[in-house]
Amino acid sequence: MATLTIPHPVPSAAEDAEHIRKAVQGWGTDEKALILVLAHRDAAQRKHIQLAYEEMYNENLIKRLESELTGHFERAVYRWIFDPIEREAMMAYLALKKAFNYHVIIEIACVNSSKELLAVKEAYHARYKHSLEEDVAAHTVGDFRKACRPLDKFCIFSLLLVALVSTYRYGGDEIDISLAKSEARILQDVIKQKKLNHEEINRILGTRSKAQLNATFNCYREDYGTPIEEVQS
Repeated sequence: MATLTIPHPVPSAAEDAEHIRKAVQGWGTDEKALILVLAHRDAAQRKHIQLAYEEMYNENLIKRLESELTGHFERAVYRWIFDPIEREAMMAYLALKKAFNYHVIIEIACVNSSKELLAVKEAYHARYKHSLEEDVAAHTVGDFRKACRPLDKFCIFSLLLVALVSTYRYGGDEIDISLAKSEARILQDVIKQKKLNHEEINRILGTRSKAQLNATFNCYREDYGTPIEEVQS
């Protein structure tokens, strides 16, 4: 596998900004020229390039790149330019605004700690002047709080996404086994009634820690003989 290296000596931020400007002007975008600059600089150097570009051309570099790029290359550029928190805010925006990709939202909500998720939401709000919860909720069908049909899986899923990005979860490993058994029973009851949009499902999946949810799912499998992810509605 090829390793990308930083040239020596490193061009000045102004020189790199000029090369980027040439790459995005006119018809089409010179992606190879962008790669030569952005993929061969470290995070601090890219930040200086961004500042130099905006000072030289009175134009926001990120917005210019957003208007020029699409698809995988756009996502790669974001990975090069932003720190992890900013990058995840941008990826969430792309997942919601350009093509609804719930996998990205789930990953951001579930992989990050509560503090990290809060930082992502703050960065999202600062950049787009909307809350992440607000934009996730915009993808529900109708009034997501009242009008979900019992087996409308898309609406149920949207409710859970809103819950996932809205809560501040405990991040430790401690579990309450009696609570896990109780909530496994609650899940079984609402699943049997086919009330998959029940507020108890949203409460449990949207607020419990990862460790507690794992305990609940284990209890469900032990008590009812089926892994909860295999339950048929």
